[in-house]
Amino acid sequence: MKKAFPFDFFYALITLLLSFTMVHAVYTIAVRPQAEAVLAHQREVWAEDPLASMPRSMWVIVKDHEPEACFVLAIWAGFILGYRQYLVMRERKLLERDFVGMKDGEVVFADDIREFTRQIEKLSPVEQQRFLPRALKIAMNRFAATRSVQHAASAAREECEFEASKLDAELSMIRFSVWAIPAVGFVGTVRGIGAALQEAQRAAAGDVTGVTQGLGITFNATLVALTLTIIVMFFLHQIQLSQDRLVLDAKAKIDNTLIRHLRER
Repeated sequence: MKKAFPFDFFYALITLLLSFTMVHAVYTIAVRPQAEAVLAHQREVWAEDPLASMPRSMWVIVKDHEPEACFVLAIWAGFILGYRQYLVMRERKLLERDFVGMKDGEVVFADDIREFTRQIEKLSPVEQQRFLPRALKIAMNRFAATRSVQHAASAAREECEFEASKLDAELSMIRFSVWAIPAVGFVGTVRGIGAALQEAQRAAAGDVTGVTQGLGITFNATLVALTLTIIVMFFLHQIQLSQDRLVLDAKAKIDNTLIRHLRER
C-alpha cells in the first residue's frame, strides 16, 4: 500500500523557513537600522540633557533576537492556522450538498440502502475520504450489516467523535508555538538579567548604562512574547470553535438526511 505523502509536515517546515526569511529580512532592512537611529538620537539628547524624557520607540522594543524569534513563531502559527481554516471551509462546503438524495418522508430499509451507498461510491476517491461522505458511508454500511438504526446512528456518532479528535490533534504544532513564544520571551528575560548583573560593578561606580540596557532586553522580550501569545491564542480558539461547529453541523446533517429515514423491519 502506498504511503500517504506527509504534506502537513512539509507544509509546517516550509512555512517555518518562509517565516524566518520574511522576518529576518524585515529586521535586517528596517527594524535594526531604525532602532540604531533612535538609540543614536537618544544618546545625543541625553548627552546634552541627562534628565530629558524620551518616548519609547517600537523599533527599540522589538530590535533584539528574542522578539525576532517570537515574530517568526507567531507568523508560522499564522500560516498553519490559515491552512487549518481553509480545510474547515472546504469540509463545510460539503454540508451544502446532498450525498444521499432521500426525499422528505421517504423510508429506507436495510435491503434498499445499497442503492444510496452507490451514490457516494460514484464520488472521486478524494471526495469519498472527506468527513461527511465518509461518515455517511460508514453509517449506511453499518445499517446494511446490522439492520439496526441504533447501530447506524452509533457508527455516525463514533465517526464524528473520531473526526473531532483528529482535528484537535492536528492543532498540535500551533499549541507548540503558543508554548514556544513565551518560552523564547523568558530566554530574553534571563539573558537581559544576566547582562544587567554583569554591569553591576559599573553601576556601583555610577555608570548605570549597562544595567538599563540589560533590563531593557528583559522587559522588551517579555512584552513582545506575551502580546504575540495573546494574539495567537485568540486565533487558535477561533479555529477550534470552527472545527467544533463543523463536527456538530455534520452530525446534524447526517441525522436529518440519513438516520431519520432508516427503518427496521
